Amino acid sequence: MLRHSTDYGRNDVKRLFSSISSNYDLANHWMTWGQDVKWRRELLVKANLPPGGMLLDVGVGTGDLSIEALSRDKSILVVGVDFTPEMMQLGRQREGGEYVRWVNSDALNLPCPSGLYDAVVSGFVLRNVLVVERALAEQYRVLRAGGRVVCLDTTPPADDAWHLPVRLYLHYVIPFIGGLAAGDGDAYKYLARSTEAFMKVEELATCFQNVGFKDVQYQRFMGGVVAIHWGSK
Repeated sequence: MLRHSTDYGRNDVKRLFSSISSNYDLANHWMTWGQDVKWRRELLVKANLPPGGMLLDVGVGTGDLSIEALSRDKSILVVGVDFTPEMMQLGRQREGGEYVRWVNSDALNLPCPSGLYDAVVSGFVLRNVLVVERALAEQYRVLRAGGRVVCLDTTPPADDAWHLPVRLYLHYVIPFIGGLAAGDGDAYKYLARSTEAFMKVEELATCFQNVGFKDVQYQRFMGGVVAIHWGSK
C-alpha cells in the first residue's frame, strides 16, 4: 500500500496544523493522558543514537522529539524538518529550541545529502503524507549504513476487544478534547479519519521492508491505536 485516502489533501493538512499550532502540544498531552511523552522517550531509546551523532526529525512540529533528544545528549546535532512554519516558529521559542536546526521542507523531498544521519525519527507524521513508501524511501536515503529509522504514529484499532472503545474514543472523546484544548474540535475529527484510513501495523512494517529496511519491528500502545515502528539500513 503506497497511499492512504482521506478527504484531506496536502494543503488541507498544512492549513489544519497551522490553525491548531498554538495549542497542538497541550491537546496531544490531554488526548493521550500524557502518554505521548513516554512514547517519544521510548522512540528515542530505539533510535540508538551514538554520542555526537546526527539526528533528523521529520515532521518536527514544535520540536518535542528534537528537544527531548538534546536534553539527553547535548553532543548530538539535530535537524528538524517540517512543512508548517507556524509549528517551527513555536518550537524555536521553546527552551532548547535554539539548538535545533529548523528547516522548512516536505517529508517527501528531504533537503539532505544521502547517507548523512545516524538516526531518522518522526512522530505522528506518516499518516499525513500522501505516499508513505516515498517518505520512507527518503528517510532510507538520508540514513547512513547501519543507522536506524524510528516512527511513532496512530494506527487503525485492531479487531479485538479494544476495537469498539477505541473507535468511540477516536470519534467522540478526541474531538471534544481538541475543542477544549485547541478551540477546534472539527479539526481533530481529521485525526479519527486519518487514523482509520491509515494502514495496519503489519502493512506499515511491510512498507519499511519494501524500501530496504532490515530487522523491522513494531510495538503497539493505547489499545493498539498507537505504534512505534523501527528498522535499520
